[in-house]
Amino acid sequence: MTQPYLKYKTSSDGASIDPLYSLARAIFFKMDPERAHDLALKTASLPFAGSLIKHRYKSSANPTKVLNLDFENQVGLAAGLDKNGDYIDALGAMGFGHIEIGTVTPKPQPGNPTPRMFRLTEHQALINRMGFNNLGVDHLLKRAEARKYKGVLGINIGKNANTPLEKANDDYLHCLQKVYPVADYITVNVSSPNTQGLRELQHGQLLRQLLQALKDTQSKLATEHNQYRPILIKIAPDMSESELADFTQAVLEHEIDGVIAGNTTNERQKVADSEHAAEQGGLSGAPVRELSNTKLALVRQLLGPDTVLVGVGGILEARHAQEKRDFGADLVQLYTGLIYRGPALVRDCIRTLA
Repeated sequence: MTQPYLKYKTSSDGASIDPLYSLARAIFFKMDPERAHDLALKTASLPFAGSLIKHRYKSSANPTKVLNLDFENQVGLAAGLDKNGDYIDALGAMGFGHIEIGTVTPKPQPGNPTPRMFRLTEHQALINRMGFNNLGVDHLLKRAEARKYKGVLGINIGKNANTPLEKANDDYLHCLQKVYPVADYITVNVSSPNTQGLRELQHGQLLRQLLQALKDTQSKLATEHNQYRPILIKIAPDMSESELADFTQAVLEHEIDGVIAGNTTNERQKVADSEHAAEQGGLSGAPVRELSNTKLALVRQLLGPDTVLVGVGGILEARHAQEKRDFGADLVQLYTGLIYRGPALVRDCIRTLA
């Protein structure tokens, strides 16, 4: 029998309150954010933890077909939480219909100096400037190949920090070729604010050269492996309307399979009163929701109905996932909401979208 203190409660707006996760969060939130992140994932990987998570947060399937792939449900994990693919199975136990790992680069790199992650608890937000810290694409490949998780796996690729922009295509193509056999889809990250100059790849000739190179390589790999792997582009919510118009035109011209909107933001207006507001890096969580929804709706309008669109940013309750779908998203992804609300948020979003 479930003890009363372990039972879910419901807030006035209908969101689940999970006392078990609230207890765990109280412990982890006393630690440095990055250390807590690593420890939480390692704890979730323990055999007893996986069984508990599966039992406690189980949700019925809501199958959907997107990108010509069969998803168990519309709720996924955004890239960044499992950069190296070390925790795919533990995260899969939470019920995600798809998991996106990375961002991975050709060579291992340490990322930016620490501290580089900050909680804005009063705003249910994070600021991070991780800088694509990862163990390199070869490590990620081994972990992806060893997974037991049966859901859709996306792999998010980027460039090394010391690779100049004029050679960025080489890094993306190297990663694309490496991960193509094991990924169900590949996401190209040109929108992180934490790698100098990276966001310039979202615009103009640099963007079009990258998209052409990706499509040419995708075509060759599809023939080589007798399997078509969709390519998505992840963009920032900070792009202007004119920039988005140019970007979406390039996506349509090059027949890119999908867009993920969006990444973290450099905006600080909604968190100006926070002690961490002046920290450099990308802001995620509740303060991003309105901005990301506005840009999501605009991207859908510009792309039309046929290009796949994934909505990310500010999902802290199940109704926020429904908002993304109402604004045109085919799939949604969680990151910061998972940290603040726990696996119950995954279950609630699945049920609401069903």
